[in-house]
Amino acid sequence: LIEIGLAQEKRKEYVKQLQLIQEVSQHFQILLEILEKEKEVRELFETIPKVEEKELYDLASQELEEIKIKLLKQEKDVLVSLLTKDSLDSRSAFIEFRPGTGGSEAQLFALDMFNMIKAYAELKNWKFEVIEISYSEVGGIRDATVMLQGEGVFGKLKFESGVHRVQRVPETESQGRVHTSTMTLAVLAEADEVDIDLNEKDLRIDVYRSSGAGGQSVNKTESAVRITHLPSGLVVAIQDERSQHKNKARALQILKAKVFNLEREKLAQERQNARTQQIGSGARSERIRTYNFPQNRITDHRIGLTVYNLQGILAGELDELIDPLIEHSQELELGKIINE
Repeated sequence: LIEIGLAQEKRKEYVKQLQLIQEVSQHFQILLEILEKEKEVRELFETIPKVEEKELYDLASQELEEIKIKLLKQEKDVLVSLLTKDSLDSRSAFIEFRPGTGGSEAQLFALDMFNMIKAYAELKNWKFEVIEISYSEVGGIRDATVMLQGEGVFGKLKFESGVHRVQRVPETESQGRVHTSTMTLAVLAEADEVDIDLNEKDLRIDVYRSSGAGGQSVNKTESAVRITHLPSGLVVAIQDERSQHKNKARALQILKAKVFNLEREKLAQERQNARTQQIGSGARSERIRTYNFPQNRITDHRIGLTVYNLQGILAGELDELIDPLIEHSQELELGKIINE
């Protein structure tokens, strides 16, 4: 089975390499076409008398400037296509939602973030599956885990990991004062079988009866499963399914993703210790973004980006924030290559 898994992984890698070659070739072909167009316009431009044919001269000059802008963009696209791609960017992902400081308001904000990611997934035609969710008395979220399946999920959402902060007036606030609350969002790339092999000796598996709100038992059989990874202390508990077997399989799937991403975080931290420039560590403790409701403002603190479209973002228009982060990451990588 391992050999079959490795063979499949090699085939996937060959396909990715072929796609990369095709992407670079397409960008380079467009670049050549723009250069040819620039040559034609420049030759025409140099033959036009500036005084006698002022209108034609101005049109050619304007077209030449537009071509220069296209050239700069296409040159950047070619360089970006040559960057080493994160091998996990094309994968599906698990996302965990946890309220932070702020009590019930933090739980309600966690629900807002849950609905925002769900709306974004719908816009991208990704499959959004709730693995585990626990609601609070006020209707917010105590904790939730979802799985998003589709092409490029992790690549798009990996920069969402961290602490999200909200500033708004709670409905229960009679004095109109703005309160600050937080929630933590963790994005975990789905781990393949060849990525991580959990040793059974490193696992403690507990089974128990699933419970609903308030702790009351909702299942007479011990179908809930809690798995602890002893070396790291990571714990995953699943009680969503009535089948113990299904809960165990899902818990192992999430645990593999957690252990795999933990190892990636350690490696990334080692690399970042040697860097002076970075978008952010992606650590759960890092405050990455503020959502200010009174000002209809969202600020991403990692790149100093501010947009005034809070309701649109909450409705799933996340590309307005995500695309600049991806572009900034690419610019940093290009800068490293140039400096080297």
